[in-house]
Amino acid sequence: MEIIFIEKPTREQAAAILALYRDAGWWRAGADDEDALNRLVKGSFLFALAVEDGLVTGMGRAISDGASDAYIQDVTVRKDCRGKGIGSIIIKSLVKQLLEHNILWIGLIAEKGSHPFYEALGFLTMPDSVPMKFAHEV
Repeated sequence: MEIIFIEKPTREQAAAILALYRDAGWWRAGADDEDALNRLVKGSFLFALAVEDGLVTGMGRAISDGASDAYIQDVTVRKDCRGKGIGSIIIKSLVKQLLEHNILWIGLIAEKGSHPFYEALGFLTMPDSVPMKFAHEV
């Protein structure tokens, strides 16, 4: 298994990434498209894919200004590939690359129940902070 960083997905990679977003419940089939995905990848500071035998098994990305702070998000692994350490490798690879860019403040929002996974990788809860999201109607 290897981690690759992409700036523009191939058609095969795009299909696998869209499937990962859908499988995680983050995007609905028909509500996404390859053009939107290309903009998302291009707008990311880092976009990592876990690849094994040519098959995309997981992904993760970091958004950043490239100077000070970064946020890791959209980390997921195919359900049939979980439990093999792929998610940990994705996180470690993203953190390594961010640190190599001298980005020292690295945050994320752990989904409910997933914080032990991130704590094991060196992330701590921020007790004086509350994650917030703009509320709007679609």
